Amino acid sequence: MTALSGFKGLLVIDEIQREPGLFQVLRVLADRDPLPARFLILGSASPEVTRGASESLAGRVERIGIGGFHLPEVGAAAQVAHWLRGGFPLSFLAESDKNSYLWRKSFIQTFMELDLPQFGLKLPPQTFFRFWSILAHYHGQVWNGAEPARALGVGEMTVRRYLDLLEGTFLVRILQPWHANIAKRQVKAPKLYFRDSGLLHHLLGIHTQAELETHPKSGASWEGYALEEVLAAVEPDEAYYWATHAGAELDLLLIKDGRRLGFEFKRVDAPRLTPSIKTALVDLELDHLAIIYPGAQSYALADRVSVLPLAAVATMEGTQGLGL
Repeated sequence: MTALSGFKGLLVIDEIQREPGLFQVLRVLADRDPLPARFLILGSASPEVTRGASESLAGRVERIGIGGFHLPEVGAAAQVAHWLRGGFPLSFLAESDKNSYLWRKSFIQTFMELDLPQFGLKLPPQTFFRFWSILAHYHGQVWNGAEPARALGVGEMTVRRYLDLLEGTFLVRILQPWHANIAKRQVKAPKLYFRDSGLLHHLLGIHTQAELETHPKSGASWEGYALEEVLAAVEPDEAYYWATHAGAELDLLLIKDGRRLGFEFKRVDAPRLTPSIKTALVDLELDHLAIIYPGAQSYALADRVSVLPLAAVATMEGTQGLGL
């Protein structure tokens, strides 16, 4: 309090998760009137997972999520490399795929050995690495905590705690299901995605573009990669996925300015109109549904259905049909 109370103007505090006790100090400083200083707080974990950060700063703070490089920043020509290496700057900018792979390996080791203890998780790094590797095979799938719990020999609540930690440190995304008021049995468990495709590929043992193209998880990896780019570009008010036990599903449902937008991610050359897409259009009352693919041409597939290249959506070019 003594050190910070005399500052005026803008004060930047980095790695806030290393000093969670500062949240209580900042609450007091932010309540001064008149306010002589504003604070820019940076960190790689949300306050909810930072041990001792009991002050929420509710009503005093605006949260801005900043990820790694996104496709508009690296350019459409670098899409394949960006997908393979992910958005961490030092991973993407490495001189070779080998160096990029080694950087991601070092990042994971450092996170497990140095960062995890800060969050109060006393767990051998080897055990947590096993859990992380298990999650890589759940990427793009509905989450079921029972199987990872059995594999690790722990309870489902313990596994959920591990998962919450990875979500709170912005390494995985838990996409919640949309429960539409329709007369169909709907899937109510969340889906899991790695937020950085490079980390996913490291945990899957994928080193090169050739290995990525032929890997069994290639399609799921592309789905997660494209999903993150769409979320960054659209900046929706709400985001969900939707699925029924009868087989109908929608990869991503976004609510933006009162509009309902659907997205399907297909790593194919010529996406087609499927019965599942037709069902989603009607049951979810979508304003528009876009099928995102790695091609180069944009075209209409049906009424309120369009096929769009990922690069066009990421840069918000050629997306007038979405009403954004």
